[in-house]
Amino acid sequence: MVSLTFFKKYKYTFILLLLCSGTGWAGHPGAMQPADTLALTLEQAVATALKNSYEIEIAKNNVDANTILNNYGVAGGLPTVALNASNTEQITQVNQKLNTGVEISRNAAAGNNTQANLAVGMLLYNGKRVVATKKRLAELQYQSSEVLNSQIQNTIALVMTSYYDVVRQLSYINTIRTSIIASEKRLEILRVRKEAGMANNADIFQAEIDLNTLNQTLLNQQMVAQVAKTELLRTLTLDPKSALTIKDTITVDNNMQLASVMDRLAANADIKAADHQIKINELIVRETAALRYPTVRFNAAYNFSRNQTAAGLTLLNRVVGPQAGLTLAVPIYNGTAFRRQKQAAEIDTKTAELQKSTLLRDYSASAVKMYQTYQSSIEQLENQKKNYALSKQLLDLTLQRFELIQATIIDVREAQRSFEEAGYRLINLNYAAKSAEIELKRLSNTLQ
Repeated sequence: MVSLTFFKKYKYTFILLLLCSGTGWAGHPGAMQPADTLALTLEQAVATALKNSYEIEIAKNNVDANTILNNYGVAGGLPTVALNASNTEQITQVNQKLNTGVEISRNAAAGNNTQANLAVGMLLYNGKRVVATKKRLAELQYQSSEVLNSQIQNTIALVMTSYYDVVRQLSYINTIRTSIIASEKRLEILRVRKEAGMANNADIFQAEIDLNTLNQTLLNQQMVAQVAKTELLRTLTLDPKSALTIKDTITVDNNMQLASVMDRLAANADIKAADHQIKINELIVRETAALRYPTVRFNAAYNFSRNQTAAGLTLLNRVVGPQAGLTLAVPIYNGTAFRRQKQAAEIDTKTAELQKSTLLRDYSASAVKMYQTYQSSIEQLENQKKNYALSKQLLDLTLQRFELIQATIIDVREAQRSFEEAGYRLINLNYAAKSAEIELKRLSNTLQ
């Protein structure tokens, strides 16, 4: 089945890289990461989640259970064989008068009754209810496979979103660190000026306050990044206390088209599972309708019977031999229960069709909204990249001019603010575009 193949495709060995030294965050030069225990790539994160996920394991167990139940024996289409045996010991009082004039009177007469038989039964006809039941069991198996596929797609989407959230938070840290470097440079220049008698304590105090504020912001952001890492570890079903290093960038696929996403909505595992639910309910209607048809069964048995008493007319009766026959059961009236059950099953089928239509409506709307977010973010990204580069150049230039006493402290602070805001906007646009891309691929069942 497709879903099981998909599951096996990702179930490869997860490699733990120990004692990896942290370097600058990729895509932002100058950022430094402390050495951590566990280095993780996106591919490894997805593989680990698919291997460890309890939700996937539960869905896979459901597939296994429904695969086992998909059998003609469960549907009632195979012969049944039963061995029955009983043995009864009894003590009776016998008082008999025969027409021959003989009288039998006995107290506490012992008796023994032994019965055994090997019975075989075979359903010959019941309105094709067995056929409908077998098809329903097969549909349940296929549906559980689609549920497994859906869970795999959801898990991959959750891991990717959590992973790139960590990348986003680490990128914020880099932006703050770059701004801290600028504040340290400003403070250094002011201290040199003061030694030359060209700066006062007020400027130095303000520079120190700004630097302390940025350091506090850095600590807060490091805490946020650590929370994001803990959430990622929870998603991977790993020890949440594990130290984690991620060195990655957010790379967005710029070639997604709404038309292709909409065309593939029918391949979404949830939609396909809804399709199977409609078929399941239709087969329940057929099963219920078959209850109103006659049932014909073939029965055969090999019997053994032994009845022994210590007194009475018959002291020993032993019967051994086979038997065979047909049983016909024709339902005539049962208070309209079968008809009402069939009507209720037909309503359930209509409900399943409406549920599929609702799912398609919601997924279509979600795809359009996600694509709008994706397209808007893509369109803004290029300009924002230019703004980020320009704001970095402006910050460097303003610091140079400040060192040459051609710019004021206010100019430096304004350049820092512009750089920080440009960095935050660029990071958020990248993350928004990537999140929308992930959701679009999840909806179209193309996440890998």
